[in-house]
Amino acid sequence: MGLRSDDTVGRTYSPRGQTPIVPATGRRFGCSMISAISNLGRLWFMVFSCRFNGDVFIRFLARLLRSSDGKKIILIVDSHPAHKAAKVARWIAAKQERKAKLELCFMPGYSPELNPDELLNQDTKQAMRRQRPRDQSHMMANTRAHLRRRQNQPGVVRNFFEEEHVHYAAAAG
Repeated sequence: MGLRSDDTVGRTYSPRGQTPIVPATGRRFGCSMISAISNLGRLWFMVFSCRFNGDVFIRFLARLLRSSDGKKIILIVDSHPAHKAAKVARWIAAKQERKAKLELCFMPGYSPELNPDELLNQDTKQAMRRQRPRDQSHMMANTRAHLRRRQNQPGVVRNFFEEEHVHYAAAAG
């Protein structure tokens, strides 16, 4: 998911007859995040400033595997080109241990309503709208802080799986 400094921030107010003024830097900047959530309430994430590609996805998968406690990870992913990159498939296939511990399951073409992680994305964007970042590092720090809060709130993460369209992902433990 991408976050931008010039994102629409929602509504504001001012006294009748006066134009509301929302302070902003006037500069455009952004950051991106990738995350994975489990139906048990766990959350893994990575916030970065570069473009999302196969190399970034591989870095995230490596971090995910290191924190997996030896259990197999079945990752439901959308059809982003980085997820389907040949480089990613080769990286997974390069080691038998990776092949045994990591499985990518691709969702049908454009179907964000089936992705439980999209609910975390919405939650994060809502939280970021409450404050205007001064610069990219401030935006990235705010995003990390919000996601760390969510890591300590497994009940909130579990609730993402209660939404009607993603309930299918809550069945497996």
